[in-house]
Amino acid sequence: MADKENILVVDDEPSIRKYLQTLLEVDGYGVEAVSSGKDALERIGTGERPDYIVLDVLMPEMDGLETLRQLMQIDRTLSVIMLSCSNEVTTVVEAIRIGALDYLTKPFEKPELDAAFLKCRQKKELRSENKSLREYCEALTEDLSFLAASPQMLKIRQQVLQIAPVDVPVFISGESGVGKEVIARMIHLRSTRRVQPFVKVNCAALPGELLESELFGYEQGAFTGAVRAKPGKFELANKGTIFLDEIAEMSPHLQAKLLHVLQDGQFSRLGARAVVNVDVRVLAATNVDVKDAMRSGRFREDLYYRLNVLSIHIPPLRERTTEIPLLFRHFLAKYSEKYAKAAPDPSKHLLEAALRYPWPGNLRELENFVKRYVILEDDEGSFRELLEMTGQQHRTAPREEAPPPKEQGLKALVRGLKDEAEMEAIADALEKTNWCRKDAARMLGISYKALLYKMRQFNLDSGRGARSAAAKAAREAAAKEATTKELEAKDAAAKESAPAIRGS
Repeated sequence: MADKENILVVDDEPSIRKYLQTLLEVDGYGVEAVSSGKDALERIGTGERPDYIVLDVLMPEMDGLETLRQLMQIDRTLSVIMLSCSNEVTTVVEAIRIGALDYLTKPFEKPELDAAFLKCRQKKELRSENKSLREYCEALTEDLSFLAASPQMLKIRQQVLQIAPVDVPVFISGESGVGKEVIARMIHLRSTRRVQPFVKVNCAALPGELLESELFGYEQGAFTGAVRAKPGKFELANKGTIFLDEIAEMSPHLQAKLLHVLQDGQFSRLGARAVVNVDVRVLAATNVDVKDAMRSGRFREDLYYRLNVLSIHIPPLRERTTEIPLLFRHFLAKYSEKYAKAAPDPSKHLLEAALRYPWPGNLRELENFVKRYVILEDDEGSFRELLEMTGQQHRTAPREEAPPPKEQGLKALVRGLKDEAEMEAIADALEKTNWCRKDAARMLGISYKALLYKMRQFNLDSGRGARSAAAKAAREAAAKEATTKELEAKDAAAKESAPAIRGS
């Protein structure tokens, strides 16, 4: 037996427990025996998951059927074989209905027990295959919804079709939220491993020690709290694909161990002496500048070159704005169906505002925005939110002077003059109406929405405070000057009348 399987025997008779434990340990199983259903439930309740449970039907206090019922409430995937001195049809049928995989009548022969374990093993494998098939179908749906309209993304789709069948590591780079996991799943789905597991690990989510045990597993007693052995993600992904997201956040020590796995296809669990052999395709992704990480020593060069057999760089959404309307409507349909709402028809000015916003969070930010739009059903509110987000982005973004163009076309020149004239006209109307936007819109002969949009476009709100402060200061200065002149006039009049008083 390649991997040692664990069995929990539950029987109130000491002789049966001893017999089964000796018989199964000779065959290489790890066996633990308890005398009651209560003891079995306590062990399963703490997280222990044996490969098989051999459970007696006739026991005092809590019988086997009640124990089985409560075990199934904890975990429906447990493989339970029932034992009984009675072969009453009603008992057998009830045990199978509750969730037992097989039923043996005492006394039984060793081949009968072996056949029961084989049956359980086959059903577990069938469950695993069904699970993989469901994940494959779900991921296939994601693959079919992968939308590409820009030349960059169409090129990436072609790259995926070429890379996927070639069983080598792939390094995926790009900002957070651009869709690196979607690309990784597409590669897996188009590969020869598509019916095998796809396992994702976020290397930035766990500290180094926990990440090592998560990737490679551990043996019982390897560290405090390791009450039972646990396979790692590499073992779970055997024959399939493992996706290491944010790999540049992995500690140098762990990077060295990962390099060894990539070279030899083997590793050891924490606290184990035996070597585990795996056949896994590795896909890695990061959102940092890899060359800078290698220069600073945070990322090993030899690991990078081992992973970077083939590479894909995904551009940010602001560099492929032609896809924004397509993605907007895709998320609109997705969440309208999910939340059982009628799909709203976004206004033209909302889609135009979405095109102008740089989307620093990329597809993830766009998806969340559309989700809010569907839930709130407020086109005008979503439009104002986008304008505010755009203004905030302009205020917080570092100012960069664009290099002067070598040659400015006539259309660009006319457009620039037109924008400048519009800005001056709007600013003048706002000043004349004391920044009452409704009155300014009426004066300009445009809608209130159009005025708000133009104000955001020309960033007129940011100067309002300064202009108001300047106007206030000017008014105060004028009042002070008037008061001073009035006092001077009164003083002069007093001096003129003084001689006349003295003469009288």
